Amino acid sequence: MSGVLYAVSVPRKSPLVIGHRGAPGYRPEHSRSSYELALAMGVDAVEPDVVATRDGVLVLRHENEISGTTDVAEHPEFASRRTSKKIDGVSLTGWFTEDFTWAELSTLRTRERLPRLRRSSATFDDVQPILRLSDLLELIRSGSDEYGREIGIVLEIKHATYFESIGLDLVPLIVRDLRQGGWAGGELPLVIEAFERTVLERLKREGIAASYVYLIEASGRPFDLVYAMGRAAPTYRSQVTPAGLDRLAGVVDGVSVSKSMLLDASATIVTDAHARGLKVFTWTCRPENAFLAAQFRAGKGKATFGDYEAEWRTIADTGIDGVFVDHPDLGVAFFRD
Repeated sequence: MSGVLYAVSVPRKSPLVIGHRGAPGYRPEHSRSSYELALAMGVDAVEPDVVATRDGVLVLRHENEISGTTDVAEHPEFASRRTSKKIDGVSLTGWFTEDFTWAELSTLRTRERLPRLRRSSATFDDVQPILRLSDLLELIRSGSDEYGREIGIVLEIKHATYFESIGLDLVPLIVRDLRQGGWAGGELPLVIEAFERTVLERLKREGIAASYVYLIEASGRPFDLVYAMGRAAPTYRSQVTPAGLDRLAGVVDGVSVSKSMLLDASATIVTDAHARGLKVFTWTCRPENAFLAAQFRAGKGKATFGDYEAEWRTIADTGIDGVFVDHPDLGVAFFRD
């Protein structure tokens, strides 16, 4: 193993192909079969999202609100846990991981988040349990040995400021799992990413050997900065201007931007970031019309595959360093030289 994931100084002829929550185009996201399929399809890395349980176990869910990705609503013993909260300034109603112990969450089963769009994936509903981060660390290590190639993890931290505000600081939990799993010292390829820069800086100070990538939305402001600065918080877009990238250089190793920010012909984010020694990833390359820019849609129906290759070619031509994909087989076939 070569250490920190695809070190920023190593040139590549093609971008990293990263299985976004595994292979969610074919299996419910974050399920074991989703990750196993992504490995079999040849990804360079997989991307889990982590949130916490009440007793400090890190679990793999896109959000801490889990009504859309598990069968929790079918469990009468948990009916009273349904509640409303404000997460990163957004009001949500449902069931939240921080209101459950791991023992309780382990009784739930995963479900397809987009069942009307991905009906085939939904046929795998209610079969597989939720995974912990520790489960995935072991799975990817074993998969690397099985397939005879280095497979990395791009670990996304969700809602760090919110969790810290309720007494569930994610930083020591992540440090614990990475160290216990043998992923903290640089022997295995690791990227850590978040929409909040402060949690990245804290993990870096803990000595976790990884590449640190700052996630950038196309609009809005980072919640950690809103929490600290209110209306004075800078926008996400200001972070990837030349001046913003100047401030990020040396603090993080790269940025990961919404693909919509790269489809504008005048966009210079990749060139500007590379000039400052920063890598650029983008999310998320999906073939369905529902997710393609208008000019690349074809045929009828949101689930129909449009001219995704034309959209992906536009993205590839920017010189991007990594792409997140929901259909790893299509991503590997298109992006890998």
